[in-house]
Amino acid sequence: MICCKGVCKSFSEKQVLSGIDFDINSGEIFGLLGPSGAGKTTLIKILTGQLSSDKGSVSVFDKEVSSLSGEDKKSIGIMMDQFGVYERLSCRDNLKIFADIYGVPHDRIRDTLEQVGLKDAEYRSAANLSKGMRARLALARVFMHSPKLIFLDEPTGGLDPQTMRQIHRIILEKKEKGCTVFLTTHNMEEAYKLCDRVALLNEGVIVEHGAPEDICRKYNHQKTIKMHFSSGEDIQMPHSPESAERISRLLSEGRIETIHSSEPTLETVFLELTGRKLEEDE
Repeated sequence: MICCKGVCKSFSEKQVLSGIDFDINSGEIFGLLGPSGAGKTTLIKILTGQLSSDKGSVSVFDKEVSSLSGEDKKSIGIMMDQFGVYERLSCRDNLKIFADIYGVPHDRIRDTLEQVGLKDAEYRSAANLSKGMRARLALARVFMHSPKLIFLDEPTGGLDPQTMRQIHRIILEKKEKGCTVFLTTHNMEEAYKLCDRVALLNEGVIVEHGAPEDICRKYNHQKTIKMHFSSGEDIQMPHSPESAERISRLLSEGRIETIHSSEPTLETVFLELTGRKLEEDE
């Protein structure tokens, strides 16, 4: 669906992207994970033809991004911050504009608003929506024309946990219907929950990539098992056949309340590789 080879981009003397390489398969959610200022938004703009790269190549739908036809572009949806939301217009009229641009029947507007949980806000102006509702309206605009490929740039940034879960559900539903999703985020839990594969981006360089579970296992240096007993005691054992026998006995005795393996999170892997936290500010 997307092929990115050796992409570099600079602004004046600042190198923003340095030799970015990855492929994205049809029907998967691919996450680009990194702190603010790592180059995530710049890369989205290159992948969608809003910016040109200094070096390297980008293809979408097996075509150079610069040569995509009008029909190809209609198969792409983009959500970047509040891009595409008109404050003075109602939710319905916001979507009506884009329905006309993409040649979508107006009778799809209400269904699209219902998809994102805004059916009751159809005639409310965007200026009077909460931050979470505005985010869902931006998603509705992306979904209006049923794109095959969706770019979501920090879609849940600053939202409360309940709204975040609602947006996660919507994204996963789109994947189930065959959409390919390119997601940028600095939220480790979001990436782990949603993404089939992720790339960790730091200062314009991909420092690791793969399935989230595989990355966490790869950097599991401790290989230990942590247990909390009903007595309140916490113990840690090495991941070994000998420990397995002891753990089995403790479980049969009903002494273990919780048990966890020692795999790191994506956050701790990123910190190990870069010395930076994912949620650092620019």
